[in-house]
Amino acid sequence: MSKIVFFCIPAHGHTNPTLGVVKELVERGHEVLYYSYEPFRSKIEGVGARFVPCDKYDAELSLDPKDAHKVGKDLALSTKLLVDTTLSLDDMVCEEMMKLKPDCIVADSMAVWGKAVALKLGIPFISSTTTFAFNQHSSKIMKQGLGDLFGMLLSMPKIGKDIKRLQDKGYPITNILDIIQNDNNTNTIVYTSPEFQPCAETFSDKYAFVGPSIRPVESSIVKEKEKLVYISMGTVNNNMISLYKNCIEALKDTDYQVIMSVGEETDISTLGQLPPNISVYPKVDQMAVLKEADVFLSHCGMNSVNESLYYSVPLVMYPQTSEQGGVATRVEQVGAGLKLQKKTASAIREAVEKVLGDSNYQLSAARIAEGFRMCSGASGAADKILKVIAQES
Repeated sequence: MSKIVFFCIPAHGHTNPTLGVVKELVERGHEVLYYSYEPFRSKIEGVGARFVPCDKYDAELSLDPKDAHKVGKDLALSTKLLVDTTLSLDDMVCEEMMKLKPDCIVADSMAVWGKAVALKLGIPFISSTTTFAFNQHSSKIMKQGLGDLFGMLLSMPKIGKDIKRLQDKGYPITNILDIIQNDNNTNTIVYTSPEFQPCAETFSDKYAFVGPSIRPVESSIVKEKEKLVYISMGTVNNNMISLYKNCIEALKDTDYQVIMSVGEETDISTLGQLPPNISVYPKVDQMAVLKEADVFLSHCGMNSVNESLYYSVPLVMYPQTSEQGGVATRVEQVGAGLKLQKKTASAIREAVEKVLGDSNYQLSAARIAEGFRMCSGASGAADKILKVIAQES
């Protein structure tokens, strides 16, 4: 029996894909400890892992609300938060890892403290990548403007100081790429298919493209019209009243059934009187809706896109971050959707009708779905972890 430790950030999109892998490992008789955050305790314990809370150590959780929107956009701030969290966890995690003597650490690609501790203590390490794997080839889809590049150059001195803080605590890290970049020497599990992964052929055999982790449908949706349009901006930055109003205006007099999931922070009453063909909810069983949907207007989070394509549903995409923009670019490259150029009612209607009216979008989504179903899934990810342990023992 092996002892395996998982680390993750407090995000559903990064946690959910790992749950099937944890369940698979536990069912095979291995012990799994999962370092995460209280909102995820029940999910993690539900698949048989021992939950270890990290809430009081996370720097982002204590961030001033006015700065929270900068995370992911400001490289210096993001690096500082990652380093602050790593150093805050340092004593506790290092002490526990030395006592536990795990056979392997599996850490989300954003939970850099997991990788840092593995490097520091010489514990076999596997990166868990719930977005695309990025190297110098695949990262070209993450297009940056001159303003982004200028901001990154200005932030480099601050980043250097934070890297020095890690070095002073014994972490063998020379630059930011050591902790955020996918490289061909690191064993990595990627939750997508080779067909959907950009430049998959440029990654070494240390990469296991296991396909998305798709949870079962938990409820049923009645499809009332020939075409069902699903709209959701995800679970994080989804308080977008003006966009939702424009969607209602765009689709109110169509013969489409429209289901909108707007998040629990959105006051649905502000959307006014709803047309009979449009239903709005704080949240829905996304799997159940996508099983019946014909098009998905999405923010293009990786999990949402994977789920949409798994059910062969093409997308209209309105990305909000550079990561989501990269995912949207890849969807366009494989022909399974198009980006919404403006959030006006006319642009929304035009994009939805274009996708619904051209069967090539659905056929392209179906091709990606076929590739997903050919992947090894949670079982293959578990095999990868146990293979690494066997090689390192």
